[in-house]
Amino acid sequence: MNHTPDNETLTGNESPLDPQAAAALLDQTTQQARRKFQPNPPMLNLFRAFVMLVAFGGLWLSVLGQHPYTGPKPWAIGVCYGLVAIVIAWSTRALRRSGAGVSGPAQRARNIGMGVLLTGWVLVYVWEAAFYKTGAHIVYGIYPATAPFFIIGLAAAAWAAGRSDWPLTVTCLGMAIVGAFAALTGPVYCWLVVGIGLCLAMAGNAVYGFMQQRRSVVRS
Repeated sequence: MNHTPDNETLTGNESPLDPQAAAALLDQTTQQARRKFQPNPPMLNLFRAFVMLVAFGGLWLSVLGQHPYTGPKPWAIGVCYGLVAIVIAWSTRALRRSGAGVSGPAQRARNIGMGVLLTGWVLVYVWEAAFYKTGAHIVYGIYPATAPFFIIGLAAAAWAAGRSDWPLTVTCLGMAIVGAFAALTGPVYCWLVVGIGLCLAMAGNAVYGFMQQRRSVVRS
């Protein structure tokens, strides 16, 4: 009579894979993949917080005491653009790594969402042409300092909420709130308010990311 080996009897040195062990292994692998390929790593958000504070703080210092207001000085704009270029390069690299191996509808939806947000960001600045004759305090102050973060912040928050990315949702919503509040402070201090507000939002996201990484390490 032939005997079929059950779950407790296997030939050779083979051993059955315990379902709990398999689930733990899958969870560990998933957490490692998330840490390696997340689109917004904590260190990047921490650097973004630094950039926001330094870039917008410099813009504020360059307009402080201007009577009449004429807009940020070239040196401040240069520093801002240089730091933003570094952030864009780092962010692009993180996005490419996070999208490695992702294809099909998920990849298309991701690309479309990012494309819409990028287009919206560009169009916000295109609108500046309509405000050109209203004065420098609008063209070089309140509008470019606050409108992008208010408009795109709300759009990005809705996009992140649709993907159930709640930390990013809170961060983007915070950006929109900062932009709206900063617009009420005038063409000079709006730069400072935006810098501090965005720095706190990015730093908060970074702290949350570090906490999640630590929990993942403890679990594994």
